Amino acid sequence: MIILIDIGNTNIVIGEYKDEITKTYRFLTDKLKSADEYYIYLKDILKDAKGIIISSVVPELNNVFKELSNKYLSLDPIVVGPGVKTGLKIVTDNPKEVGADLVAGSVGAIKEYSNTCIVIDMGTATTFTLVKDSEIKGVVIAAGLITQKNALIGGASQLTQIEFKAPKRIVGTNTIDSLNSGLLYGHAYMMEGIINKMKEENNLSNCKVVITGGASLLVKELLNKEYIIDEFLLLKGLVHLYNKNIK
Repeated sequence: MIILIDIGNTNIVIGEYKDEITKTYRFLTDKLKSADEYYIYLKDILKDAKGIIISSVVPELNNVFKELSNKYLSLDPIVVGPGVKTGLKIVTDNPKEVGADLVAGSVGAIKEYSNTCIVIDMGTATTFTLVKDSEIKGVVIAAGLITQKNALIGGASQLTQIEFKAPKRIVGTNTIDSLNSGLLYGHAYMMEGIINKMKEENNLSNCKVVITGGASLLVKELLNKEYIIDEFLLLKGLVHLYNKNIK
């Protein structure tokens, strides 16, 4: 069994892969946990691991998971970054700035859908990666949906935490509906605007749009029905990267 690990700023997602992704797990990222503590928490998931690949945007945890893999599993994990073969060219001012999550998501989109597409990852940030002919041409980074909600509620004394649910009408008649309208419709329309501008600037009127990330299901019904929602796109990308780099 191959273990796929996506370490994000908010959540860590782990997938089990045996010919296909069979199970996934999600839990909160804790930058203060040690390798020993993570192993105690994850040992039942990791016990049958024959290989591990990691995508991380939390540098503090890279060595933690390397140590866990080496110490408890006697495995040397593949960590997406410099030196890892991707089959993907990054055509930006500084390719090293492009995060491992964006690389893995782009590889997943290319292998599963199209080598020319816009890949959107909805996490702590909502990112829009332009992939053209298997090259990353650039990225748009916006505050994520949950980040927006927490910032708004944290800065306004009379607002409280809410459960996301899109109202049927955009004009709310109570505080909860009003917040949900502004956050969910606002985020969806921001996404549509950026997608349309990216297509216009790059002459890509018919390119596929692939959306992933923990918040993708929250706005699914508010977006163009032609967009592809793939909650586990990044894990699929990690599968392809593992197979490309395994010795």
